[in-house]
Amino acid sequence: MPDPGGEAQRAIAACLARFLPAGGRLAVGYSGGLDSTVLLHALAGLRQLHHLSVSAVHVHHGLSPQADAWAAHCQGVCDALEIPLTVHRVRVNPAGQGLEAAARQARYQVFSTQDADAILLAQHQDDQAETVLLQLRRGASAKGMSAMPECRQLVPGKLLLLRPFLGLTRTQLEAFAKAHGLSWVEDESNLDPSLARNHVRHTLLPLLDAVVPGMSPALTRAAEQFAEWSALLDALADSDGASALDHRGLDTSILSNLPEARARNLLRRVLEQAGVQVRRAPLMEATRQLREACANSQVRVDFGGASVARFQGRVQVVPSAMYAPVPDLGKPWRGEVQLDLGLAGWLDFKAREGAGVELLGHDVLVRHRRGGDRLRLRPGQLARPVKDLLREAGIPPWLRPWLPVVEVDGRVAWVGGLGENTECRAGPGRPGWLIAWAPPW
Repeated sequence: MPDPGGEAQRAIAACLARFLPAGGRLAVGYSGGLDSTVLLHALAGLRQLHHLSVSAVHVHHGLSPQADAWAAHCQGVCDALEIPLTVHRVRVNPAGQGLEAAARQARYQVFSTQDADAILLAQHQDDQAETVLLQLRRGASAKGMSAMPECRQLVPGKLLLLRPFLGLTRTQLEAFAKAHGLSWVEDESNLDPSLARNHVRHTLLPLLDAVVPGMSPALTRAAEQFAEWSALLDALADSDGASALDHRGLDTSILSNLPEARARNLLRRVLEQAGVQVRRAPLMEATRQLREACANSQVRVDFGGASVARFQGRVQVVPSAMYAPVPDLGKPWRGEVQLDLGLAGWLDFKAREGAGVELLGHDVLVRHRRGGDRLRLRPGQLARPVKDLLREAGIPPWLRPWLPVVEVDGRVAWVGGLGENTECRAGPGRPGWLIAWAPPW
């Protein structure tokens, strides 16, 4: 006879052996529902044997009139298991992304703050199958079709996210709960047919399974295959771009020399590594323009939070904020080691005798550059227009309006990206300041 308790605990132990063999501090994302209740109890039974430190975190979204009761239930269960619980109240803002996505984003923001080696979530095989169908409906890429990975870095180098139940079905988790007499809460939103996932869960997937039995495990296997293909596509892109990618961006010529599909794959990889959510239509348009546009023509394709742009033969990913109007900036400097420039980032000031710009005892103003600014970068040279110096220095045009200028007694003393005016340098034995700009992008 199957041992329902053993199945859940074996799945957890196997997952930990693969990704966290030395044990450690584990946090459970605990909603109080069936799945996370099984995960919490099964993990509690493994604590002593595997030398684990277990805690739980409950995210209070405030979306249900039962939310306070759910948090109280979770506290009671954790107290009985002698597992510490933290409850985080969040505000869900669905603007621009919908309620489900906003609630998920709020949860994962909380999860990423946990002081643990790994956070465990209770998604299972049926959840994975639903995710594959939803991604298929969206026309997702291979990465999207790979759905939920068993393990990923939630906070690189600090916190893993583990899903040990992806090989188990909801029926198996229910069997565990019944065998151990567990109680859990029921979220009424799980029955709301207006939510896409609920429609897939309660209507589409049962219908598919009736026509083709075993649909959930088949979709889960498909997700595993897509994950392999996605990894291979990433490896191909890394190989294609190895000699063409540096701190200045991607050499545009590589995109013309590769077959179109591989060029598009390489550009996708560059965008994803920059944290951009890639959509197929703008990806295809960006690839086309970068392959076909004349060498001296401007190229910019918007991806929402960022744009792909070309400058001096290199492809760069530019935050959309850099194309917004530059706000007025006029901040006096009064000896701060760091000056907040708002949307333009920060200026750092480091005292250095006989080096940098002499500022003490002078009227110092920090502003953005403006027409007519001139700068002398080398002794014996005439002061030259800053706009010419920026062009010669290869500063991209989208960055130039944001560059901060330090003005001393009405004279340009330092410009971000260029350096200091020789006429304003601190002489031997004089107090000076080395200035560095830290943009927010």
